[in-house]
Amino acid sequence: MISRLHGVLLEQDMDSVEVETAGGVVYEVHVPATVAGRLPPSGEQVRLRTVQVVRDDSVALYGFLEVHERDMFQRLLGTTGVGAKLAREMLSTYSARRLAQALANKETAVLTRVSGVGKKTAELLILRLSDKVRDLALAAAGGEAAPHGAREAVNALMALGYSFAQADEAVRGVTAGGGAGEEMKTEELIRRALERIGR
Repeated sequence: MISRLHGVLLEQDMDSVEVETAGGVVYEVHVPATVAGRLPPSGEQVRLRTVQVVRDDSVALYGFLEVHERDMFQRLLGTTGVGAKLAREMLSTYSARRLAQALANKETAVLTRVSGVGKKTAELLILRLSDKVRDLALAAAGGEAAPHGAREAVNALMALGYSFAQADEAVRGVTAGGGAGEEMKTEELIRRALERIGR
């Protein structure tokens, strides 16, 4: 079982990368979009935590940068009806911690924004996983319920052309930890979220 991979990042595309180890072996590793966007440039060293998925007709590696990302992927795989493709799609739509929050907080509407997840599937995922991912959800920044105005801010950002994942992550980044963010006007919340997206 291959659990970690260290080497030079040779090539990368939307859903997979090639990593050459010190021994000259090149591995193809499938990665979610939330991981791909944080990888170093091609030609640099990379360390990935991996999950090896063995099927009757194939063997594939899935790679992650953080341990909680791999944990989330493994818990999804351990759920009836969730294969590696859907698990990767879920982690491409949301970060591992945001996904854990959605499951723990039973946010059906959030889950149905994942391609291939309808309302019935979302409800089954919540039923099977909500209690099993609470540790990952609690580890997320701003684990409390979103302050008043956050939903309106997300909708406004989406109206400007940003994806739900981008808008949701930016707004949660502004409101993380509560405090002054709970009393922030929606207009100010949108402005600060736009600044985060533009970084």
